[in-house]
Amino acid sequence: MTDGNVGTLGAGLSRREALKLGLAAGVSFTLLGVSAKIVQAAGEQILKIAHPTFSQDWSPLRGGGPPFRWNSLWWASPMYFDGDGKINPYVFTSWETTDNKVWTFKLDPKATFSDGSKITSADVQASWNVAAMPNTKNQRADQVLSKVAGFADLTGGTAKELSGVATPDEGTVVVTLSDIDPIFFMRLANHIVPIAKASQVRGEDGEEVADWYMPANDTVYSGPFKLVEIDLDAGTLAFEPNENFFGPKPKLARIELSSIEDNVTATSLLNSGEYNAHTELITSTIIKDLGADFSSGPTIPTSQHFWFNTARAPMDDPKVRQALIMAVDREGLIKASYPDGPHKKTDQVLNSVPGADGSGFEPFPYDPEAAKKLLSESSYGGPERLPKLLFVGVSGPAIEAAAQYIAEQWRQNLGITAVDMKPQQDAYAGPDQNAVQIFRDDVGTRVPDAVSYLAGSIASTSSNAQNKMGGYKNDKVDSLLTEAASKAADDPQRVALAQEAQKAFREDWAFIPWYAQTMSRWAVAEVKGIDKNLDWQVVAPWEISIG
Repeated sequence: MTDGNVGTLGAGLSRREALKLGLAAGVSFTLLGVSAKIVQAAGEQILKIAHPTFSQDWSPLRGGGPPFRWNSLWWASPMYFDGDGKINPYVFTSWETTDNKVWTFKLDPKATFSDGSKITSADVQASWNVAAMPNTKNQRADQVLSKVAGFADLTGGTAKELSGVATPDEGTVVVTLSDIDPIFFMRLANHIVPIAKASQVRGEDGEEVADWYMPANDTVYSGPFKLVEIDLDAGTLAFEPNENFFGPKPKLARIELSSIEDNVTATSLLNSGEYNAHTELITSTIIKDLGADFSSGPTIPTSQHFWFNTARAPMDDPKVRQALIMAVDREGLIKASYPDGPHKKTDQVLNSVPGADGSGFEPFPYDPEAAKKLLSESSYGGPERLPKLLFVGVSGPAIEAAAQYIAEQWRQNLGITAVDMKPQQDAYAGPDQNAVQIFRDDVGTRVPDAVSYLAGSIASTSSNAQNKMGGYKNDKVDSLLTEAASKAADDPQRVALAQEAQKAFREDWAFIPWYAQTMSRWAVAEVKGIDKNLDWQVVAPWEISIG
């Protein structure tokens, strides 16, 4: 339950204020006291998590933000992907379709909430309906439900139900889509819209009930753990096992989460053994500070690149784009930014999806002499007539190192010296993108599918193409991806067409490839079973153990 008492240190300095100031680890220990030590009395194990923000909203229906990373601790989803990208049943045990437009899902008859009551199709329907309501502000509900009939009406405010969702009985959900989607079942295998109890999550007006997830409201939970304590002012939460969980019995006795905003303090606490996991800790020295195990994990279908705004001078000249790419040694780029990992250099857009290996995408060459010649042959004739090149999205030590390395390569190999960098990215998207030539941003997919990956990255309808690449459009790329999207998930042509689309995109020389992302454990080596999947979710939280 929320408690306004956050404790004090010295002359009226609150615990929150002290942590926000990033006091040294010794002071942090004084603040947190002996209770911060990891206790394993009588065989009981406690996972202690350092959380980077004082999150004030822990609703599992927001679809993003730091709290989203822990949704799988206390909420169940229809299905889930494991660390190898394989789909697993969860609340839904089967799914089938005959036409890729009407899908039938069967619920596990053993699925229950923490009070022992049955999880029914009505609970699934209510969770989806409230997640799609505009006022819920779920950041990614469209990634799950956008193709369900009635989604546009519900999100547009003209309806309060997804017309395409039917519940013929308590154990069956039938979904009708607005258009065929051979991989719709994959879109449900995540915790963007977890399953909550209909009577608790949705009010009579159709809206999400305020603070419905708080334990003070006798909330019931569908995941392996249940929330037992929460103090938003202090930034602390505690979870204990759900004794009525329908899956394997959790190995942990308790999970305690505390907000620690300063990375240096968090690193010290992890090193001292007072904490053993973090929500997301990214520093340029993370491997040296906490070891390779802390940041290890699978490579997920997300990648970071430097995208060219092809509508903005000088990027409107293909020879300039080609010169800028060929002047950068990308082996040096990854060494400058992530010399010890955990992320890995990539040569293309696709990674960690069927079709990424053996895609036929020829890596861009590093050839300073050819780059210099191309620049001289361009409409600008050389570096002197180029306008200043502006990078945006350059925030954080590793990104800064990468952008500065690229700028230095351009100076050494092409004589370009007029380069500027800004951390803000959103401030330049949309109409203001014409002030920028290079956007640093990630692209990816939440399903292991090459078509989805590229549709959100290089298709003319993607936000990346429209808002970062100056309205980039290649008719061949669009045509190939449209045809590929109509193919079944197991049809080899689905992958082959996506590969051809990526090769067509390559010829436009529109980005500098950087790295494929590792989904880090963010836990010390003694913590087992905390592996995450392509959706930033702990795959099997019931398997987490210590030692």
